[in-house]
Amino acid sequence: MRLETKRHTTLILVAILAGIAADAAAQQRIYVPRPDGQSTPLMVYSATGSVSGCAPLALISHGAGSSEEGYRYLAEAMAQQGFTTAVMGHRESGGEAMRKEMRARGIMPGVTALVASPTAEEARLKDVSAALSWAGKQCHVPFKVLLGHSMGAETALLEAGAKNMIGLAAPSTGQDRFDAYVALSPEGPGVIFPDDAWSGIRKPVLIMTGTRDQSLKGGPEARQVPWTDLPGTPAHCQWMGVIDGAMHGNFAGDGFGAKKVEEDVTRTIAAWLDGVRKQACVMPPPSQGLSMHAK
Repeated sequence: MRLETKRHTTLILVAILAGIAADAAAQQRIYVPRPDGQSTPLMVYSATGSVSGCAPLALISHGAGSSEEGYRYLAEAMAQQGFTTAVMGHRESGGEAMRKEMRARGIMPGVTALVASPTAEEARLKDVSAALSWAGKQCHVPFKVLLGHSMGAETALLEAGAKNMIGLAAPSTGQDRFDAYVALSPEGPGVIFPDDAWSGIRKPVLIMTGTRDQSLKGGPEARQVPWTDLPGTPAHCQWMGVIDGAMHGNFAGDGFGAKKVEEDVTRTIAAWLDGVRKQACVMPPPSQGLSMHAK
C-alpha cells in the first residue's frame, strides 16, 4: 500500500511538472529594437485554439515597478481568446526605476514622481512602437488591442489620444494605432491628466476599477472620471466595470481577493472584445459584485 501511494504521488508530480513545462513552452521572452536604439523585452504568449491566418494582437503595458514577467493571468486569458499576446517590459519605469525613486523621495512621493515622469512615459510609448513593429514583421495583424494597468493604463489612454499635463506632445502621444483599449485602474485628473482629458477618445475603451482602488489624487472615485469624460460610441463600446471591494494590486493579480478580480476582468474583456469586433457591444448578464456601465 505504501509503495502504491508513493507511485501515485510520483505520477502526480510528473503530471504537474509536465503541465508546467507545457505551459512554459507557450511563452517566450524576446528583445525587440526600439526607435531610440534601446531594446524592449517582450514576454510573448502564443495564441491558442484554432486561429485562421494571422492572429489578432494584444499588447499589455504593466504598472510602475513591474516587468514583462507580470500579468500572467491576463496574458494567458488573451492567448486563450486567440490573441498573440505580449507583455512589454518598460525598463525606465520598472522595478529598479521604482526603487531608485522611492529611496530618493520616499514611498508615495517616489511612486508619484515615476508615474508622472515624462521621460519614463515617453520611453513606454517607444516600447509600444517597438512591439508594434515586431508584430507587423510577423504578419499583417487584423486587429490590435492595447491593455494597461495603473501606469500602463496611463500609457494606453495617452496612445488613444488623452490630453496630459506632464509635457508630452503628439506624437508620440495620440498616435491611436490600436482598434481598442483596456485601462485597468486608470488615474483620474490632477497628476498626469487635466480635467476633460479623455473627451476626444472615440475608439472602443474598457475601463475597470474597484471600490477600494486608491488613486494618487482623489480616492477610488477618481479612477471612474475617465469613463465619465468619454464621449461614447455608436456601438456602445465604451464600457466601465467597477468591482466591489477590489484594490489596486488585485488588477495585477496581487493581494487578497485577486482571484475574483481576475475572473471578473478576463470575463468582461472577453465579452467586450466580442462586441467590439462585431461592432455591436452588448453587456453580459449581471455578475455579483460587478457593476457595469456602457455608452
